[in-house]
Amino acid sequence: MSRIGRLPIAVPAGVTVDIAENNKVTVKGPKGTLERVLPAEMTIKLEDGHVVVTRPNDLKKMKSLHGLTRTLINNMVIGVTEGYEKVLEVNGVGYRAQKQGKKLVLSLGYSHPVEMEDPEGLEAVVDGQNKIIVKGIDKEKVGQYAAEIRSKRAPEPYKGKGIKYADEVIRRKVGKTGKK
Repeated sequence: MSRIGRLPIAVPAGVTVDIAENNKVTVKGPKGTLERVLPAEMTIKLEDGHVVVTRPNDLKKMKSLHGLTRTLINNMVIGVTEGYEKVLEVNGVGYRAQKQGKKLVLSLGYSHPVEMEDPEGLEAVVDGQNKIIVKGIDKEKVGQYAAEIRSKRAPEPYKGKGIKYADEVIRRKVGKTGKK
């Protein structure tokens, strides 16, 4: 059995999980509602305050879908209760981030400021001038938006300038040395 897929998902108080036909799972909680269509082969049941995912057989595809399905439901439950956030840091001389309404304005050494609109259901908070916190209830969307912000100026290995995740380690390189 899949060690992760086997674990039941505890449904905290204040959270409702609805399982419709075709495995359309809707999770409602204090922070909002998430819904997702999960692989139809998996059996998803709600048993006394726990969600249990079972697989029909031991084919390789079913084994891999088992853990995935359980993790996706778990991420939805965590999302509507606690929410997700990703922290990005802007490093570099003259590089900074600002918030103007729903727009994130980045000065990244280009000839123009880079403007990004917050997607639906996500919020980017600027903490100081060089810290961006992306918050939301959908783990996938939070990660995607954070990756898009980072891609505007990914960190370079020589001076470490650019936008990096707070927990990311940049492999530094030694610059070239002059010829004698």
